[in-house]
Amino acid sequence: MEREKPSLAKLFSPRGVAIVGASPSGRVSFATMVVLSLKEAGFPAIYPVNPKYTEVLGLPCYPSLQAIPGVVDHVVVSIPAESALGLLDDCAAKGVKSVHFFTAGFSESGYTERAELERAMMSKARAGGFRIIGPNCVGLFVPKSRLVNAFGIPLEPGPISFISQSGGHAQNLPFYSGPRGLRFSKVVSYGNALDVDESELLDYFSQDTETDIIAAYIEGVKDGRRFLRALGEAAARKPVVIYKGGTTEAGKRAAHGHTASLTSSVAVFDALCKQVRTIQVDDMEELIDVLVALRFARPLPRDTGVAIVGAGGGPSVLASDEMEKAELHLPYLSPEVQADLRQFLPLAGSIFSNPVDAPNLASPEAISATMRVLGKVPDIHMLVYHLGFHPISRWGGGRFSAAAFLRPVIDALIEAQQAIGKPVLLALRPAPDLPGMKDFLTAQEAFVEAGFPVFHSLRQVAKAMARVVAWNQA
Repeated sequence: MEREKPSLAKLFSPRGVAIVGASPSGRVSFATMVVLSLKEAGFPAIYPVNPKYTEVLGLPCYPSLQAIPGVVDHVVVSIPAESALGLLDDCAAKGVKSVHFFTAGFSESGYTERAELERAMMSKARAGGFRIIGPNCVGLFVPKSRLVNAFGIPLEPGPISFISQSGGHAQNLPFYSGPRGLRFSKVVSYGNALDVDESELLDYFSQDTETDIIAAYIEGVKDGRRFLRALGEAAARKPVVIYKGGTTEAGKRAAHGHTASLTSSVAVFDALCKQVRTIQVDDMEELIDVLVALRFARPLPRDTGVAIVGAGGGPSVLASDEMEKAELHLPYLSPEVQADLRQFLPLAGSIFSNPVDAPNLASPEAISATMRVLGKVPDIHMLVYHLGFHPISRWGGGRFSAAAFLRPVIDALIEAQQAIGKPVLLALRPAPDLPGMKDFLTAQEAFVEAGFPVFHSLRQVAKAMARVVAWNQA
């Protein structure tokens, strides 16, 4: 007889977590990293399980699940696949709600007996009334619940949820996007998708009040019709951004060996995404860029007109080329608008036609005045501010130090954006040397804290905004 399976909501807020296969810190393992991560995050009830030890990282270590005195809702498993069925019997007896298998060596191995092992695991989960996450994945990251699977990731909850067949992408996305201001509600790495899969997760996050934006890394889907329905319903409610892995023959082979995924035709997947109004990206870096645009560009532009504002002639030319290549449009500024700009921008060394480039466009006064003039042009729907010189603090004899430059410029940009009601985007190129990189990170942090979307190149701005505009027009 099958028990009623727990809802995903219960999976995301466990009261106690057992980590099976944990070992002392001298033995590096995923299970030990999870114990350490949960400790650092302040999770209240952590139970290492390993009959070889009595203590792991200062916590009592139990010989079995049954020996744990407290409630265990969630179990992290890092033991050989051959031991999976016996452990699942213990999970049923303990009354757990979810079991996450980091353990690999199941259907993705290509062996028939390992696929049969997965089916036996699923039968035990149904009979025991618990869910299986994975196998072959890093599981759950839920900042609000302090349920973590790595350390060093920002723990402030945010409005983005991410589903990923890849464990590496699931850990890397919140880590690498943290300095850009992105924060996550829930991240689910689901690996082989034996039980919890992409369609069920899309259904859940489309209704989740703590999720405003859905991101996904998908190699293959189990049920195409079900996935189309779930994706369509999710995309009708919220922005959905998808990076499809396995788009080449080599990539398809890798995906099948990675998570046992049978990837679909790229053309079919592309057509499906267009049909239901999702945003497709080509890599993880672009996924971050699009999420930054969706999260911080306010309001989201509905048309392609861009004004480029900055100091540095070569970068301004580059910006023009990148915008046009991405099918954004730089409207030519009328003589009247150019005359207005000449009132506070010098004639020598300046460009007035769009891009707008002038030697004094690193000063707050010139930035604010220029933005206000350009913001009134009807064909301009977004403004990009960039600086061609880096690092800021080593250029101009200290006149552009963080203290002297950042706060006044941020205030000027905020005032201008509020006045014109159009999004202001920043392109900050990372510096090439260590001292400059420190200044760059200081600048990025300041602009992100002020609520601006920050990109690391003009090309990234162009590609991300082109994606977002096309989605917003659909």
